[in-house]
Amino acid sequence: MFQTIDALELSRLMQSGDAPRVVDVRTAAEVSRGTIGGALHIELSTLPARLSELDSDAPVVVFCQSGARSAQACAYLAERGFRRAFNLGGGLAGWVRAGLPLNGLDR
Repeated sequence: MFQTIDALELSRLMQSGDAPRVVDVRTAAEVSRGTIGGALHIELSTLPARLSELDSDAPVVVFCQSGARSAQACAYLAERGFRRAFNLGGGLAGWVRAGLPLNGLDR
């Protein structure tokens, strides 16, 4: 099972000392139009192959454009023992609606 987090809460957590790992599961074309600063880009289709890049004991917040693909990713993570997987409710669209910035990408 996974939980949902909203954009403002994620923004607050990212500025705290215990910031979660933020993962963008959108396509490369979508990411090229902007992402959440500091996000790790792992396309949904490559998540199984790149699972070892994530710490199953640490908080992970996953997002896509609207929240649907990231919900699939969170379910996948939860099935594999990630107890602190969170879906960004409303996805990147919700982040933008909250007035939060888009910027670069960590690869």
